[in-house]
Amino acid sequence: MDYQPRPDDILPLLHGVLGAPAQLQALPPFAEADADLQAQVLEEAGKFVAEVIAPLNRAGDETGCRFEAGRVTTPPGFADAYRAFWQAGWPALSAAPEDGGQGLPAVLEAVLYEWLAAANHGFTMAPGLLHGAYECLRHHGSDTLKARYLSRIATGEWLATMCLTEAHAGSDLGRVRTKAVPQADGSVRLDGSKIFISGGEHDLTDNIVHLVLCRLPDAPPGPKGLSLVLAPKVLDDGTRNAIHCERIEEKMGLHGSPTCVMRFDEATGWLVGEPGQGLAAMFVMMNSARLHVALQGIGLLDAAWQKARAYADERRQMKAPGATGSEASLIAEHPAIARILDTQRAWIDGARLIAYRTGLQLDVARHHPDAKARAAAQQWCSYVTPVLKAACTQQAFEGASACLQVFGGHGYVREWGIEQIVRDARVTMIYEGTNEIQAIDLLVRKVLPDAGA
Repeated sequence: MDYQPRPDDILPLLHGVLGAPAQLQALPPFAEADADLQAQVLEEAGKFVAEVIAPLNRAGDETGCRFEAGRVTTPPGFADAYRAFWQAGWPALSAAPEDGGQGLPAVLEAVLYEWLAAANHGFTMAPGLLHGAYECLRHHGSDTLKARYLSRIATGEWLATMCLTEAHAGSDLGRVRTKAVPQADGSVRLDGSKIFISGGEHDLTDNIVHLVLCRLPDAPPGPKGLSLVLAPKVLDDGTRNAIHCERIEEKMGLHGSPTCVMRFDEATGWLVGEPGQGLAAMFVMMNSARLHVALQGIGLLDAAWQKARAYADERRQMKAPGATGSEASLIAEHPAIARILDTQRAWIDGARLIAYRTGLQLDVARHHPDAKARAAAQQWCSYVTPVLKAACTQQAFEGASACLQVFGGHGYVREWGIEQIVRDARVTMIYEGTNEIQAIDLLVRKVLPDAGA
């Protein structure tokens, strides 16, 4: 059973509970984004996800990615699916029209990426960092870099990576050692290795734009010495940059996404933002990524719930308390199973409300004409994002495991697909900052500096 996006589950939350049409139409860029337009966008998004992306999920898990001589081949169908995704304009959904985007609300993009993760988590990893990279370059890139790369990232013609982690520097980014040496022409030469790089090499796009956290010569130790560099896989003259994939990881789950070890061997790149301000620029991308991971958690939990609900509505075992007649009851009628299903359904709807409200607040923060309203909306996003990331991903794993329990022994075998969701969901509690790091982010970077506000 492939995942089925359900706009009828989403629209009552967006329109009836959150009042999205009125909120969005109060923002100048979205004056025409009424309820009908929102429903139309989600209807088309749901069809695309169901017809193009969801059917590739099993092959992505079972076949996975292949690595040979420095090149990565994604699972069968992924390259064609991504090309269709790009050509249909889905990566550009909320990017600004002047950058090649469609200029639609961020909250609609949030629903799209939730559905993508639910349907095919491995595939979703490819475009999942695009909007964060776009915002990072838009806010911190030079005019020259924007002219070269911004529209191609905004539209999804080229994919992007976030190169932070090194073997000795995981959550403690102040230990990053990758070096960037300035050149006379304004470029830098990158030297170092990065690990756990999602989509560091693949066959989905002609070029990959790497955003690399690094250290300039004589930079001070620790986080204040970090800078951010953009380094493309392919340079402007068509030659291959000195960026190499050394291997891809064998993982518990997420087999459809290549997790790469990348080597920068005097690779050519350019500074994004000011020297020593790499973390500030990178956190624009990181905060976007954390919200996307929260949406992945919601999507994976919904996918697990759909499978468990369908199974419980067909499987008959024993008599439920109070049941009459001679036939065994559907297991959905047994209180223990009903509790599992109802608990996960409540989590899904509750998490969606908070996530979609955060999407609406992103739209307000970007487009409201009043500066105070923009600042208040940005503060909401700043506080809620780490909470949402941690809560949604933990419940995704625990809830998917609970949904597996509904299947009994059948859930433990691959045929039913529920065990894949459990495996895939586990990493969401780890990447883009472990859930323990989210707690530190909330308390140390948000609550305490604001005097507990």
